[in-house]
Amino acid sequence: MDERILKLLYDVQQAINEINGFFDEFPLSFSSYSNNILLKRAVEREFEIIGEAVGRILRIDNDFPIENARNIVGLRNQVIHA
Repeated sequence: MDERILKLLYDVQQAINEINGFFDEFPLSFSSYSNNILLKRAVEREFEIIGEAVGRILRIDNDFPIENARNIVGLRNQVIHA
């Protein structure tokens, strides 16, 4: 596998771990997320990182098997531009 893709997949895994870690101190719920601006911004930033990494993977290998890859990139675009 391309070394660049491995690095980007590592970035995705790290961002997922960060999101999970944010909820160590808060209940894992939409209410916790939506009522805490700091938590909300932190989660959104990690979604941006995930979307950017998936987009870069697709630019390297357009057929790379990531389920819902276009939706992930689309979410990143919404978070950044909306």
